[in-house]
Amino acid sequence: MRNRQVARLLDSIADALEIRGEGRFRTNAYREAARNIENLPGDIEEIWREEKLEDIPGVGKSIASKISQYLESGHSLYLEEISRALPTGLTEILGIPGLGPKKARILHDRLGVSSVEELVAAAQRHEIQKIKGMGAKSEANILKGIERFRQSGKRLLLGEAWPLADQVARMLSECPWISAISPAGSIRRRAETIGDIDVLAASSEPEKAMDAFLSLSIVREVLMKGPTKSSILTGEGLQIDLRVVAPDSYGAALQYFTGSKSHNVELRGIAISKGLKLNEYGLFRIDSGARLAGRNEEEIYEALGLAWMPPELRESRGELEAAAEGRLPDLVEIGDLRGDLHSHTDWSDGRDSLEEMARAAIAHGYQYLAITDHSHSLGVAHGLDARRVREQGEQIESLNKKLAPFKLLHGCEVEILNDGHLDYPDELLASFDLIGASLHLGMGQSSEKITRRILTAFRSRVDILNHPTGRLLNQRPPFEVDLAAVFAAARKRGIALEVNGQPSRLDLKDIDARRARDLGIPLALDTDSHQSGGLDAMRYAVATARRGWVEKKDVINTLDLDQLLQYLGRERKAA
Repeated sequence: MRNRQVARLLDSIADALEIRGEGRFRTNAYREAARNIENLPGDIEEIWREEKLEDIPGVGKSIASKISQYLESGHSLYLEEISRALPTGLTEILGIPGLGPKKARILHDRLGVSSVEELVAAAQRHEIQKIKGMGAKSEANILKGIERFRQSGKRLLLGEAWPLADQVARMLSECPWISAISPAGSIRRRAETIGDIDVLAASSEPEKAMDAFLSLSIVREVLMKGPTKSSILTGEGLQIDLRVVAPDSYGAALQYFTGSKSHNVELRGIAISKGLKLNEYGLFRIDSGARLAGRNEEEIYEALGLAWMPPELRESRGELEAAAEGRLPDLVEIGDLRGDLHSHTDWSDGRDSLEEMARAAIAHGYQYLAITDHSHSLGVAHGLDARRVREQGEQIESLNKKLAPFKLLHGCEVEILNDGHLDYPDELLASFDLIGASLHLGMGQSSEKITRRILTAFRSRVDILNHPTGRLLNQRPPFEVDLAAVFAAARKRGIALEVNGQPSRLDLKDIDARRARDLGIPLALDTDSHQSGGLDAMRYAVATARRGWVEKKDVINTLDLDQLLQYLGRERKAA
């Protein structure tokens, strides 16, 4: 969590400097440091305590001093100082998805906009589209961004909430008065964004359990203390709620507080139809009040004639019918993965070397890792030209001899150009083990144009469509695309669709992953990692896929190395 908080701080400093008109070199230095810190495999607080901040790539003496001050005090004097010099309200406007520092400054200078409300009013008067370089579409996108900004509120990404909830559960599991503990609510269902963080514990001495919770080192403020529920704020201002129940009711409470609400409503209806009552205390007979179950979830579902189901499925999407009929999916697990098919190195915009990425993959128990650095048209990511592609291939070949039987696959994340052609000629594409096609540029185009670009790209050699909708949670909406047409073409050509494990992406999202799975389209679960620690993000890809009812057989990187190479070497189907 602290890694993400520090990364956000540095990004906020970069935004403020950009609004002030500082040079790209200085702002990019903060952004590079932010990206490296966010993807650190270790805890930045430990690195700070060991006085090794300057060992982090991109962190020099100046940035290290600002990080130190923030970690020591919980706020940044430097950010406060430069923010005071900014026009009032611009910091708030920067929180709107898709509205960067340059546009925010232009809107302020041209229209006098200094708050979200003033921005809405300017858009409704159609003043934004009159600014050169913006137009009606930009105006409409800004209004959409404001709507998402207001809807998102303070919802956390799963990648922020899940580690913190696990940390709290892990710390409290050592408490002698707690016999069982688990995150609950939408975190346990692995929803892509989370409200407050809910943790449930079983204890015969709830007051002592509550005292242990309120004395944790992460507590900044106690919002509420009660005999069965307490709430705290962490140093980062995140709310965590702990509920404590009797051990005999733990399973019933865990089921109830995991949700979803619609799943629970359906489940209670099933109980009533059987003459039973289900609540957070247990499952009871209505006529006699006799208690039938409650100590664990499995006995509750069993007493209702249902198979227990993983929390990721509990969204009232047909899981109860499937449980009653014995056809619940055998969901993919992280241990099923044999490798990762989307990663970057210091050859493009990654941090670590080929060998560092390979050894991290070996440490994860993988048989292979695809190196998919960017193609040359994505200049901001230092994309590779043909000469560097060949040089990288030679280094990968040399490393594979050294690291056998593990194998680095020489792949690329090739850009889909404006006309739909891929960024490399066919003869260069043929030299790769794997081609992942991506769309980073021109994402504001019409659905018709973006769809046509993707379908045109599919006529070339493409193995995987990476992050197929381009969304960034709480920041950028998916680009407009006819997913039905893309899915149909992917199915016809045997092209896999990616479930990207970056917590800010989770793209494909769960319901689209299920659509793809139901259509028989292969999926790839990847991390899009830009350094070795980023490989840990696979659990978010797996969680999203599980919410989409995805099984091991649906995922190409559950294949062992020989099977995968056979799959990648297949003859492509005709367009």
